[in-house]
Amino acid sequence: PTRRALILELARAMHEEALDLQRAGARYIQIDEPALMTRAEDIDVFIEAARMVTDGLEVKTVAHVCYGDFLQLGPYLNQLPFDQLDLEFANRNFEGLDIFRTYPFDKELAFGVVDVHSHVIEPVDRPMAAIRRALEFIPPERLFVDPDCGLKTRTKDEAVEKLTVVQNARDEVRRELGLP
Repeated sequence: PTRRALILELARAMHEEALDLQRAGARYIQIDEPALMTRAEDIDVFIEAARMVTDGLEVKTVAHVCYGDFLQLGPYLNQLPFDQLDLEFANRNFEGLDIFRTYPFDKELAFGVVDVHSHVIEPVDRPMAAIRRALEFIPPERLFVDPDCGLKTRTKDEAVEKLTVVQNARDEVRRELGLP
């Protein structure tokens, strides 16, 4: 089989799993894509597969795309069949956020504001600055913040501290904007 055929076969299996999750009461389904930005030539196949996976779902769908050159994704952003796109930005010093100026995005954006690969606990002003910058392109009602990825490589204490930084940064920017 071709690479495309294998990807689409996996998408069919993931679709069945997603439907099972929905029937079981899941309210959110997140698809993690760890390698898309390393194979930008597969974006069209990814979109086709993603449409297969999300077809018929009534729950909120999220795509987490791991670190990479997101500029390549720009022209395709609004073709992605997800309610929310979750991108890693903290470990690249928030470079690439301007993609949303070049390619306006009409869905929800979640973006990483703390680096999960570092033991360093970020000062709250760093993610706050990133949130303010993202708000130049995405309205607050469609902007979500989170760690870049899972915190499995951090100690429990580090994970709690990093999540606290995310929460404090979010809350402080909300206060600045007069949002609840």
